Amino acid sequence: MPRVSSRNGHRPQSFASVEEVTSRLGDVGYLADRALATTVFLQARLGKPLLLEGPAGVGKTELAKALAAATGRPLLRLQCYEGQDETKALYEWDYGKQMLYTQILREKIAQIVADADDLAGAVEAIGAHDSVFFSERFLAERPLLRAIRSPEPVVLLVDEVDRADEALEAVLLEMLAEYQVSVPELGTFTARHVPLVVLTSNNTRDLSAALKRRCLHLFLGYPSAERELEIIRSKSTGLPEAVAGHLVDVVRGLREQGLRKPPGISEAIDWARTLALLGATEPDTALLEDTISVVAKYERDVERALRVLPVLVEGERPVPVPETGGADDPGTGAALRAARDTPGRHGSGYYGERTGTQAAPRRVSGSQGERSFVANHGRRTR
Repeated sequence: MPRVSSRNGHRPQSFASVEEVTSRLGDVGYLADRALATTVFLQARLGKPLLLEGPAGVGKTELAKALAAATGRPLLRLQCYEGQDETKALYEWDYGKQMLYTQILREKIAQIVADADDLAGAVEAIGAHDSVFFSERFLAERPLLRAIRSPEPVVLLVDEVDRADEALEAVLLEMLAEYQVSVPELGTFTARHVPLVVLTSNNTRDLSAALKRRCLHLFLGYPSAERELEIIRSKSTGLPEAVAGHLVDVVRGLREQGLRKPPGISEAIDWARTLALLGATEPDTALLEDTISVVAKYERDVERALRVLPVLVEGERPVPVPETGGADDPGTGAALRAARDTPGRHGSGYYGERTGTQAAPRRVSGSQGERSFVANHGRRTR
């Protein structure tokens, strides 16, 4: 059954069919395939968060923006980063404002405690006015709490959640499960309208099973050549059709070269716009080489791309290069970690066990060990 708001009983805005998802996203410039449109349809009907995983630049963040535009909802965005804590994601107290109010009301506070007979009575008198000092006027909302307390339905984008620490995932669990946020000083806020939540991940680390369990999951990879050409065409880059088709082939060829940052769809669109601004009317190796920095973001990637560009422009497919480059290549680290986990890689006897050709280790008596320790402990250093 569709999930409803826990406060006013209104159903969150949703789509009537999978075809309507495709149509309305297309109207705002986002081309969704059948699998993605189906997942978005289920997200809107079930009221569950959507977790999008995949390489950078394939349209994960753009989907949230398009979803907001297609449904007419405001977009709230939480950009995650390493070391982020809940005060940057949920809320924080404006202590400076609290202190200012306290100073301004100092005379009034003195009047309240004037009739108290002792300290306990003064505390009771102040305690009766707790709501004055711990109220929503001192609550600075952050995106998560703002999405819960919003008077209208919103789209909440939690971008690059894999870059945040595990502690932020724990904060998200309550919200994504019950669409509520607990503020110890004020109580629990429950969503007036269930937000459409989109979480994105570039797979820099594994997310917890508890977080994934609360979400619909979809992996977004690189599209087919036909769909990528269709996406570039829909962006009105101004690049001639023949050149755009050839550019797609070049970009797809670069993705097979083991680059540290393979070019995504967004880079392909930027490259198409760049070539159109420079007046490209046909595939031109020199022009592609001059603008390679649009899609290659690292020096090593630029050098590798320049080596294969002439071959790609001629329509040939160079031999794919595995991702085992320099020391900064993620593939190298992954290969080394995998090698360290290979069973029996050290051979017999490495961990001290006896083998057929090894002599038994010489036993050290307790007194000998004690004498050695005492001698070393008493030795002076200079």
